[in-house]
Amino acid sequence: MRPWNESSRSDAAVYRIPLDSDQMTSMAMAVETPSRSPGGAAVLDKQTEKVRKRSPRYKVLLHNDPVNSMEYVVTTLRQVVPQLSEQDCMAVMLEAHNTGVGLVIVCDIEPAEFYCETLKAKGLTSSIEPES
Repeated sequence: MRPWNESSRSDAAVYRIPLDSDQMTSMAMAVETPSRSPGGAAVLDKQTEKVRKRSPRYKVLLHNDPVNSMEYVVTTLRQVVPQLSEQDCMAVMLEAHNTGVGLVIVCDIEPAEFYCETLKAKGLTSSIEPES
């Protein structure tokens, strides 16, 4: 192991910094400069890209039934799917009434199963299917 002053003499630059403008006092500071080797190659690390695959989406469907009143269906949709406004719930109910099936919401599988099962528990006919 070489002493500090031997290694720093060949690789160091000395700077003199004046401490006081009236007196000729200065301080010497050694700054080590990096050694450079000819023919060295720079290595760039390429950042890996992460690609996320979107999870499949599912449609929650409400089927027409002659048992429940229109008001009950709208109220139940509002309770089960809080994202829907009252106007949205009325539109879903009317779509199911007129065509036989109405689209409630499109979402991931877990909320879709939750909404479907909760609607069934409240007496409405509901199903889910993959969005295509």
